[in-house]
Amino acid sequence: MIIDLPKTTTRDINKRLVDERDEGGAVALGRVLTLIIDVGAHDPEAAIDAANDASREHPCRVIVLTEKGPGKESELDAQIRLGGDAGASEVVILHPSEAQARHLDTLVLPLLLPDAPIVAWWPYDAPDDPSQHPIGQLARRRITDSTECSRPSDTLRRLAQGYADGDTDLAWTRTTLWRGLIAATLDQPPFEPVQRAVVSGESTHPSVDLMAAWLAYALNCPVEIERQADAPAITQVRLERKSGPIVLDRPDGKTAALRQPDQPEHRIALPIRQLRECLAEELRRLDADEVYGEVLRKGMTKVGA
Repeated sequence: MIIDLPKTTTRDINKRLVDERDEGGAVALGRVLTLIIDVGAHDPEAAIDAANDASREHPCRVIVLTEKGPGKESELDAQIRLGGDAGASEVVILHPSEAQARHLDTLVLPLLLPDAPIVAWWPYDAPDDPSQHPIGQLARRRITDSTECSRPSDTLRRLAQGYADGDTDLAWTRTTLWRGLIAATLDQPPFEPVQRAVVSGESTHPSVDLMAAWLAYALNCPVEIERQADAPAITQVRLERKSGPIVLDRPDGKTAALRQPDQPEHRIALPIRQLRECLAEELRRLDADEVYGEVLRKGMTKVGA
């Protein structure tokens, strides 16, 4: 069900949500959090689709903030999506005026679920300091996506300077499976120190930088980055040890080959992670990701990223 509310107020939006729950039998008691999505001037549909998919695991109220652009009408326009059009969520899309957009925290406050944690997500343009952004100040968790920014490396540097507990980035989430496989491999004999590591991947993809920074931080060894044009994200991690190299190679973005000395090659399904998977993973935890914070602030400087 899609309900358009032109020239409305947050009070009217709330009233309509209550009316629809009473009349249609929709229950809001199962909502576990409020997810605020700030898409700026971008098309919100991809972010809404990802939130709808993630909400099947984490039922929530989704509030989407968009920009009307200069010169548009000064009233607040809104749209409510319920039922099949909203996954397991209630989706409220707000089109504030230019003046209202200067006070986003005040705008969304009446729509927040009571006594439920708040997560803020910027799927496109990341603020310089997420924890000091008006929406970020309301949130327990703040999710950015440097992959979608025009200058990912600059974005990571800015995020490192303004990092606060509760911040995370989906470029980091996209490395989860790689980090898990590498950690599991190093937990097996021979237990030798890694003398050098090399990370290969797409030239501007921030997951490549964060993967290299994690290795430099965790292994305390020299790490190099080999940048490739038009590669599918991370393509290879090579760890050099005295007994021989460990190589995790994924040239096609789908299947990885794990090669170790004196062992047969292992083929592992390792597809590039979809947006909805990464978002669902981040919504599973509402505490600070301390490893991400250390890698962002300390590991990045070790690799010159």
